[in-house]
Amino acid sequence: MTDADEARRLRWERATVWIGIAASALFLVAYSWNILDENKSPALKITLLVVLFSVWLFFLVDYVTRLLLARDKGGFIRHNAVDLLSVFLPMARPFRLLTGLHRLPGLQGNSGSHLRRRVVIIAGSFVVMFIYVISLAEFQAERYAQGSNIRSFGDAVWWACVTMATVGYGDYYPVTVPGRVLAVVLMIGGVAIVGTASATIVNLLNERTQAVRRTDGAARLDAGAADRVSDRGGVDEARDDA
Repeated sequence: MTDADEARRLRWERATVWIGIAASALFLVAYSWNILDENKSPALKITLLVVLFSVWLFFLVDYVTRLLLARDKGGFIRHNAVDLLSVFLPMARPFRLLTGLHRLPGLQGNSGSHLRRRVVIIAGSFVVMFIYVISLAEFQAERYAQGSNIRSFGDAVWWACVTMATVGYGDYYPVTVPGRVLAVVLMIGGVAIVGTASATIVNLLNERTQAVRRTDGAARLDAGAADRVSDRGGVDEARDDA
């Protein structure tokens, strides 16, 4: 792969990044509408399916084009897992929305505070998106199943929240195979999110503690230097009096 191909890939990504984010948002709206509106007309249903197919086709073309132009194809696949999943899993496509958050002016910068801000905002957005998308998929899988107790989207959201938090009250639970697979994904994601949040908080507390220690140390050094200067001034005055 030549440098010219790599340059074309970068130009393609710059030209399509916001189109991909817009397509992801459009997919989220159409996907939600298709699941939540049980009384939609046949014409609206066809329109939503066309939108969903068009977004999938864009993601497929975008990923294949970037992969063919990438110099290190293995590295490209490893660093673009969300893009690859969005080609095969419908529920992964809304997460393309989050890939553009770091481009917002308030989230740019390389300092520790900017990094923590990015982590907190992106992680929080991911949690909300994760719960919402899993709830949609769970509601779709369970609402008409025999013996199911997840009959509304509200039930699915409640189930997703208590499952991801590992509370597990047991008042709502999946009875279908797809629903149980989604439950496993949700539990794994919950453990990963809790672990990431805990590590971020611990790191923040360590940085704050070290900053306080550095400030206290500098203050003690300044006080010691001031005392030494004062002592030398007193000795000089005594010599002058003598």
